[in-house]
Amino acid sequence: MSQTRPQTRPSNRIEPIIDRLHGLHPRLIDLSLGRLQRLLTQLDHPERRLPLTIHVAGTNGKGSTCAFLRAMAEAVGLRVHVYSSPHLVRFNERFRIAGRLVSDAALAEALETIERINDGAAITVFEVITAVGFHLFAQTPADLCVLEVGLGGRGDATNVIETAAACAITSISLDHRELLGDTLSAIAMEKAGIAKRGVPLVTGTQPAEAFAALSDAAERAGAPLHARGREWEIAATGGGLRFSDAQGTIDLPPPSLPGAHQIDNAGIAVAALRAAMRVPDAAWAGVARAEWPARLQLLHGRLARLAPLGWEVWLDGGHNPGAGAALAQHAAGWADRPLHLIVGMKQAKDAAEFLQPLLPHTAQVFAVQEPGQYLALPVEAIVAASGGVARPGPTVAEALQRLSPFPLARVLICGSLYLAGEILKADSEE
Repeated sequence: MSQTRPQTRPSNRIEPIIDRLHGLHPRLIDLSLGRLQRLLTQLDHPERRLPLTIHVAGTNGKGSTCAFLRAMAEAVGLRVHVYSSPHLVRFNERFRIAGRLVSDAALAEALETIERINDGAAITVFEVITAVGFHLFAQTPADLCVLEVGLGGRGDATNVIETAAACAITSISLDHRELLGDTLSAIAMEKAGIAKRGVPLVTGTQPAEAFAALSDAAERAGAPLHARGREWEIAATGGGLRFSDAQGTIDLPPPSLPGAHQIDNAGIAVAALRAAMRVPDAAWAGVARAEWPARLQLLHGRLARLAPLGWEVWLDGGHNPGAGAALAQHAAGWADRPLHLIVGMKQAKDAAEFLQPLLPHTAQVFAVQEPGQYLALPVEAIVAASGGVARPGPTVAEALQRLSPFPLARVLICGSLYLAGEILKADSEE
């Protein structure tokens, strides 16, 4: 989810602009393209001046897939633009320009330019942010542009692009039902709205209901579908991964991002990159170099040191039923130590469905609501969603300090990307 009000550490020029932009449209999320298309016309269509582009949608795994794409392209010296969301600590994280995060000065200048040209017309903040990304990308030469969908696909602001070299749809789960629909089929149809005639549409492992909808949407759009288990496959080997498609078989190193679900994301990235362009075999080394914070990230800073000596403290931004299932699968492999869960969630998320697969793997559950956590679900609501299993933290620091030192164990902090952002800030502060 990217289109909610961002929590930032912006420069003094950026924060007032963002605040003003929030007053330009009555709805924070409005999945339509007309307002942005008007603005892009006034900007002389920067979205038409992008380098070769890969467009990525999905419920879970979009950011990780984009991280694998960037790492593989950069492994062979390609310059890569990346547009992603939400940011976790700094607003600048949303824009990577030819390999580097945008500077405060360049971002502020771009925001001021877009605000001036928009001239107070109705528009959502995410639409302005997307225009800023296109504006920045069009100004700097690059070899590849990776665009992560904010929400859905069909009406997402990134879908103003007219074509792409490849599109990809990662794992689909029930999320944002109030906007995308109540069924996997309906959500999949929204995600598949990024499909473009003649452009390969890559997808990984999907529930049967979602895959049927994706197949139908791809056929109607005239987009060749490249599906795992049919056009391509990936599997773990003794020393890494093996990927195969019509172009042949390649051996990959172990993914740098932990979790069995990252095998699927890595495979989607490889399939999309191979569908989009020819790259040297040296690109595949990038699978072992991808970086993406708050995706089963092991913490080492100030906050982690509050846990008992020798314990591991992990952080993940997972927050919907699909993410809960993926985390539960990973937790099942942590049988060598007890697992303590610290959960803080966002309002409107289904906490019960997220927690259900995780609870059997946990020794203890704490419900938390961090100060500064945007739209945080109250601790009492998380306790209720756990069936009374969870205990009030009520903050992460307090929960960590309440843990008994024996036996040696692990902690997993999860439930919200906004919580993850607050944790990363706290863990890095001295």
